[in-house]
Amino acid sequence: MINKVVASAAVAVKDIHHGASLAVGGFGLCGIPVALIQAVYDAGTAGLETVSNNCGVDDWGLGILLRDGRIRRTVSSYVGENKEFARQFLAGELEVELTPQGTLAEKLRAGGAGIPAFYTAAGVGTQVSEGGLPRRYDADGTVAISSPPKEVRRFGDADFVLEESLTPDFALVHAWKGDWHGNLVFHATAMNFNPLCAMAGKITIAEVEELVEPGELDPEHVHVPGIFVQRVVHVPAGTPGSQKRIEKRTVSEPITETPVVDPQMLPNLASSAGAPSHPGHVVETKEA
Repeated sequence: MINKVVASAAVAVKDIHHGASLAVGGFGLCGIPVALIQAVYDAGTAGLETVSNNCGVDDWGLGILLRDGRIRRTVSSYVGENKEFARQFLAGELEVELTPQGTLAEKLRAGGAGIPAFYTAAGVGTQVSEGGLPRRYDADGTVAISSPPKEVRRFGDADFVLEESLTPDFALVHAWKGDWHGNLVFHATAMNFNPLCAMAGKITIAEVEELVEPGELDPEHVHVPGIFVQRVVHVPAGTPGSQKRIEKRTVSEPITETPVVDPQMLPNLASSAGAPSHPGHVVETKEA
């Protein structure tokens, strides 16, 4: 069996050429291939077409490539967390093919399975199927490129739209564990889009947090077999290249005051506990 491990992320992405198409795994900022994206950025590669659920945030993930104008076109389903993305799209600097999230996932899965196209009910009766969805604007705000109409066919008593699969030039994915042969295991939310991108790419490059010997992974736990993976780079957890950010950090405010109970609610609380009550009384409830 082939040892697919390469020395660094820079070596792994060295043949990604200008104008290449990239499928990039992850969901929001979870499970994105940070080290590989940074390596592509450091290489100066531009004119890229990306296929990803979203396009990072303004200063992280694919957002660093977008910020410097390295991405010319993207196929995505959710792009609402990136102000620079919105600016470039509305200014006519970026072409965007918005795709329903489940459809995007299936376009990648079908591409990896060798299925050229499939029918789905998602988008029927909308601009997704009828065409006219803006993909690129001119600088003056008029629509320069819009989506074409797609074939719609009736099966049974419902209409379905034909969607073509995706097979990008390269796929960049992040895995929790992997072995020398490219067998990959993903963790929790990182399962979103990473396995699909790994299957769809013509050349798939995986960064793995934990690199193990062949035979150490339980075959029943492998999410993507090595047949789909051409290169593996070890990016240990805790190193700068494996940094994991939180997209929106939210914490609850500390409780500084004792909650006030509406006296009118006390009879209801007491009756549910089987005891009478009057305004001003304290009702104590205990778990069974």
